[in-house]
Amino acid sequence: MSYIEIHGNKPLDGSIKLHGAKNSVLPILAATLLVKGECVIKNAPHLSDVGVCIEILNHLGADCTFIDGTLIVNTKNVTRTDIPKELTAKMRSSIVFLGALAASQGRAQVSLPGGCRIGERPIDMHLCALSALGYEIKVSESYVKCLRQNARANAVTLSFPSVGATENVILASVLLKGRTTICNAAREPEIKDLADFLVSAGAIIHGAGSSVITIDGVNSLHSTEHKVISDRILASTLMSAVAITGGDVLLREIDLPSVRPVLGVFKRMGAELVSGNKTLRVKFKTRPRGVELIKTNVYPGFPTDSQAPVMAALCIAKGTSVIVENIFENRMMHAKELLRFGADIVSDNKTALVYGKPELHGADAYCTDLRGGAAVVIAGLGAKGVSRIYNINHIDRGYEKLENQLAALGADIRRIENEKENQPKTE
Repeated sequence: MSYIEIHGNKPLDGSIKLHGAKNSVLPILAATLLVKGECVIKNAPHLSDVGVCIEILNHLGADCTFIDGTLIVNTKNVTRTDIPKELTAKMRSSIVFLGALAASQGRAQVSLPGGCRIGERPIDMHLCALSALGYEIKVSESYVKCLRQNARANAVTLSFPSVGATENVILASVLLKGRTTICNAAREPEIKDLADFLVSAGAIIHGAGSSVITIDGVNSLHSTEHKVISDRILASTLMSAVAITGGDVLLREIDLPSVRPVLGVFKRMGAELVSGNKTLRVKFKTRPRGVELIKTNVYPGFPTDSQAPVMAALCIAKGTSVIVENIFENRMMHAKELLRFGADIVSDNKTALVYGKPELHGADAYCTDLRGGAAVVIAGLGAKGVSRIYNINHIDRGYEKLENQLAALGADIRRIENEKENQPKTE
């Protein structure tokens, strides 16, 4: 079993180019089903979740080629309308294929999704929204069917600005005759990136990035080329790594507007931040300061995906920090793993009190989920001694060879492959 080994307490220095956003490329790959032709997707990251999307597209009949960060997807031969459990079980966001597949093929059968266990993440909102467009929904214990036959443009009001539900409605409506309006839509930058991709293929979409989105249906979409925006969560993860180790790092190809929700927190932590043309220089001269209160929220609030990495950095802060998780009810699982490094955290499923300590010590720890995995890696970077991080398949879902990115900045970190020694038992 592979694991990551870290010899910590080494400051980071240098510059690094951010890879494409995981949360953009996945719905964009689903959107290629709406294009009967070739889509060229640039700045696509090498992630295991992207690999699952490619498997899904191949299963449906698409032809996918991945070369040097560019994905070429041709969907002209797509004929299948089912996505089996062995594929959806690997990735919770596979539900975004439901709207795209039903819209393009007239019907879809998608097994209920899997992914990180960070909360229930019910798909009811997706199904209600598709029903409002006239799609016929049938749900069993193991799969959901979606039929387009009576679908029509309509106004859809979401009870919560869900990213996934907003994406599904956009994908399900771009080929429907008439105007669809989404009220209380998610405003995340990845929503706008999806819309930009679709517009480049001939869709008519206005308001993406705001709480009201309008889609005027078109008869068909054409082949296109699109560059995925950079990953704002990777940016906050690397910023957290600089905070816990000290150092001076330049983030390149950063989408500055999308990272603004985290900049205030890092400034309160004591970061020196200097922005340039698609760059952000992050410098910590001393230990970070505690932050009185951080509350996760939908965009443009502090992102839930940044909560775990920032918590790890605050473990060595001067003072006490309070973190409140408002999005997912089970997203504090990493707090227990951070205790292995000597951190002082009192937490439940929603709130964590982080009492900063002068230093952490090396430990064996486990990735609880994607962002929780990043948190324990960050703790290992800031700890004195050797740390080993297990269950790193979670990290590979959203970070492209994270250990290599950190090593390029001076971290003493490496991936150990196929070691025969037993993993330590969890408590």
